[in-house]
Amino acid sequence: MEKFIRSIDRLSEALGHGFAWTVLVLTGGTCYEVFRRYVLNDPTDWAFDMSYILYGTLFLMAGPYTLSKGAHVRGDFIYRKWSPATQAKVDLALYFIFYMPGVLALVFSGFFYALKSGHIQEASVNSPVGVPIWQLKSVIFVVGVALFLQGLAEMCRCVIAIRDNAWMSREEDVVELEVALQKQFGHKEGGAA
Repeated sequence: MEKFIRSIDRLSEALGHGFAWTVLVLTGGTCYEVFRRYVLNDPTDWAFDMSYILYGTLFLMAGPYTLSKGAHVRGDFIYRKWSPATQAKVDLALYFIFYMPGVLALVFSGFFYALKSGHIQEASVNSPVGVPIWQLKSVIFVVGVALFLQGLAEMCRCVIAIRDNAWMSREEDVVELEVALQKQFGHKEGGAA
């Protein structure tokens, strides 16, 4: 079960890292548009569509990655006081009741939504050039599948936590600069070591 969890975590990490590069494309495109609009007084026809397609893709594909790192925001003022086994039981129930039905709805509706959009070669109505947007609709299905797989891994993680009364460790990836500096210089939160 741990191998399955680690392999799905690696898949989510690869997707997150791969789609993170869209930030550079988005930044470059936006800078180019600003230059054309304000320096040359000749705005592009495609910049708005590019920005919402890339930002939407980035936002969607960050979901499985964030879930694999346990980094989603949680209101845990009660949750954190429970034992890991109790936390896992609650999480597992919530995955069954809310998460999986929602993600499965995303997978199935996203599939048919993308299929229809691809079939008609849907294009944006927001620009005069008609930028194709069917590929963005396809991302909805892809992210649904990735979220489903990561959800299965998280449910397995809950089963292990119920059995062992301890959460399985998550692989470290990107660390905030402040945390990295604290580790490097031996400082603890709230003061010096």
